[in-house]
Amino acid sequence: MTRSPSKNIDAKNADTPVTSRRELLAGAALAGLAIPLAGTAAAESGHEHHHHHAAHHPELTKLALNCVGLGEACVAHCIKLMGTGDTSLKDCLTAVNAMLPMCATLARYAASDAKRLNELAAVCIDVCDDCAKECEKHLEHAECKACGEACVDCIDACKDLIAA
Repeated sequence: MTRSPSKNIDAKNADTPVTSRRELLAGAALAGLAIPLAGTAAAESGHEHHHHHAAHHPELTKLALNCVGLGEACVAHCIKLMGTGDTSLKDCLTAVNAMLPMCATLARYAASDAKRLNELAAVCIDVCDDCAKECEKHLEHAECKACGEACVDCIDACKDLIAA
C-alpha cells in the first residue's frame, strides 16, 4: 500500500502532525544561517579565546536573525490563511519575502564586519520599513505583529550603525 503524499498525520500516532517539507526547509535555512554565526554566540558568552575572532556587531546580527525567524513564522501564517482562501495578507507575504534575504545577508555582513555593511544596512532600513508597514496593517495576527516589531528593532539598529 502506498502512502498518500497529502497525509499530514503520522500513521503510528494519529494525533501527531508530521512536519511539512516547507517547515523542514525553513528550519534548515535558519540552521544554515546560524552555523556561520555560531562564533558570535561563543564570543558573547565569553567562550571565545581569540580576540580577533570575536563578532563585530553582535546586537545587529542578533536583531537581523530575529527578523528572519519571526519573518518565517509570518510567512507560514500568511500561507496558511491564503490556503483557506483569505488573500488579505498577500501584500504582507510579499513584503516579508523581500525582507527575509535582506536580513539574512545583513546578519552575515554584521557578524563579519563586511566592507559594504553600512550600504547594506541603509537598504535594509527601507526593506524592513516596507515589511513593518505591511505587518502593521494586520496587528490582529500575532505573527504579523511580532514580525513588524522585529523589523522596527532592526531598523533602529541599522540607523545606529550608520550614525556611528
